[in-house]
Amino acid sequence: MTEKTTTRDELIEDIIDRYDGETGMLIPMMQDLQTECGYLPADELRRLAERLDLPVSRLYAVATFYSSFRLAPKGLHEVTLCIGTVCYLKGAGRISEAICSEFQVEPGGTTPDGLFSYLPVNCVGACALAPVMIVDGEYHDGVSVDAAMEILRTLPAEEIDSEQEAQT
Repeated sequence: MTEKTTTRDELIEDIIDRYDGETGMLIPMMQDLQTECGYLPADELRRLAERLDLPVSRLYAVATFYSSFRLAPKGLHEVTLCIGTVCYLKGAGRISEAICSEFQVEPGGTTPDGLFSYLPVNCVGACALAPVMIVDGEYHDGVSVDAAMEILRTLPAEEIDSEQEAQT
């Protein structure tokens, strides 16, 4: 057995022990796993399911139901785009398509280079500023496709290697 496998097995055991193996504590166990790994890795979800004698589909059902869970590593930057009605009517749909196309990212996913995670949401409560894109907590209002692309192209990437290493 490799050191990484042993460490991951021990991690799963520690998490299960914290909750005395109670399957009713599945969500807190998954939260702890995500805290430790930065997301919910498939191998660890399978290990957790096996140890709890639960179908892995149940863990995936929980992970996909709650938006706080991530099945992929989080990017260095968080990009949220409002695609609510007003933002959509003012061009958010075109912005979303451009982001997905140019950066090869799916909604709710992370770019292949780990630069950012992209999350389209139904409303950010800033309709008067539509369309709205939020990058690392900073609101950008009235963005066009070109403005959004420029904002994303200039995101600093120098911390990606150390951030990704911390998540593995």
